[in-house]
Amino acid sequence: MNIILLGPPGAGKGTQASRLVEQRSMVQLSTGDMLRAAVAAGTEIGLKAKAVMAAGELVSDEIVDGILSARLDEPDIGRGFILDGYPRTAVQAASLDRLLGQKGLRLDHVIELEVDEDALVDRISGRFSCAACNTPYHDRYKLPKVDGVCDVCGGTEFKRRPDDNEEAVRTRMAEYRAKTQPILPHYERQGIVRRVDGMAEVAAVSTAIAEILDGG
Repeated sequence: MNIILLGPPGAGKGTQASRLVEQRSMVQLSTGDMLRAAVAAGTEIGLKAKAVMAAGELVSDEIVDGILSARLDEPDIGRGFILDGYPRTAVQAASLDRLLGQKGLRLDHVIELEVDEDALVDRISGRFSCAACNTPYHDRYKLPKVDGVCDVCGGTEFKRRPDDNEEAVRTRMAEYRAKTQPILPHYERQGIVRRVDGMAEVAAVSTAIAEILDGG
């Protein structure tokens, strides 16, 4: 079963991908991770990517396709894969179709985690975590039982991501709508787009995805 998980930052794609890896032994294909691995390994295409990044430029679709192509040749791909962070544009989606076709592979589902923007802003902008053990908290939904003391490790220092604020979240949502959502018609024409409520509880989202993968 080969899928793409779509959704704006904060929709829970990473959490759901991790669950699929753990529960179904699927392979998560993150273009960022693959780029870093290729650069570290010093492969031919990794060296090309390193030179581009060293110059402060964006890695081209051609380089990403080359790295993805090599990864798709690995034997563990037979367990099924989850594409994370790619494709982001209609051009990349068309390129991915060609690449998969060349390798005798196909996408089974494109699953979009739908969110309510205002609710997502509330979810993300209130997040913080323990600086020592990374236990997550939220200003409204999950405060430490004792004010200023981590429930798990007893730490008294907490941290917030600098981009976990309303302005940054709305900017990321706008970028998602402008750049990534346009690939959905490409896959809708293939009849493989399914949608789930990304604002539901994590377990409920996992159940909805499982039903799609199991043919429900």
